[in-house]
Amino acid sequence: METKYLKLSINKKVATVLIHRPEKRNALSPELLIEIEKLFNELSQRDDSNVIILTGGEKYFSAGFDLNFIRTLEKTSNEEFTALFHRAYRAIMFCSQPVICAVGGAAIAGGFDLTLMCDIRYASERAKFGQREITLTLTPILDPLWRIIGLGRALEVALTGRIYDAYEAERMGYVSKVFPEGTLLESVFEIAQTMANYDRECLKETKQLGHTIVNYDMDGALKLQEWLFRTYIGAEDNHKRVDALLESLKKA
Repeated sequence: METKYLKLSINKKVATVLIHRPEKRNALSPELLIEIEKLFNELSQRDDSNVIILTGGEKYFSAGFDLNFIRTLEKTSNEEFTALFHRAYRAIMFCSQPVICAVGGAAIAGGFDLTLMCDIRYASERAKFGQREITLTLTPILDPLWRIIGLGRALEVALTGRIYDAYEAERMGYVSKVFPEGTLLESVFEIAQTMANYDRECLKETKQLGHTIVNYDMDGALKLQEWLFRTYIGAEDNHKRVDALLESLKKA
């Protein structure tokens, strides 16, 4: 599909989706959200990428919703827009492939929510995070935030509207790792490339397991994981990878 505000590149089964609206610090307009929804739904059906990176580049991520547009909305005319941005969120969260977020700059309000929909988050030293909706008399997204950092910390993020630097986000468990400024995209691509070499269906099932397992009690979770494990162990690809590992150990 043709896009104006997103740039797509695919290399070694890694799809990189770059948000490109720098004059607005990648603010989320309706047009951009439509592109996100359509592109991620398309990527979910493609077999040329096993892992997706969502980024705004080394300088930006997204400053949030386009406030000039938000100001035009009324209570009686907001349904279409709210449905749109939730469709865009869901397109990322429920994309078949794992989605890694590479945050090079501010991820604020709606931009923060985009990072929230991804499976793994990495940041550069210049990144900042803030769920600022409360400061604009808007309710924030607490789920899946509370699943990632715990309910108490999620409520702090949501109720204070505070902006956190990359290292604070890492300490609270929201960001997996912080990279030096200017090295984010290269470093995240290396991680994604390693993941992209794994079995596509196994990646997909593992992502889905992460979404599902929180709804099970311990017994049900263990049974589900046992069933999934049995569907892969002993399969041809499993044998090939075990053989390759055994061979490499002989040479070590």
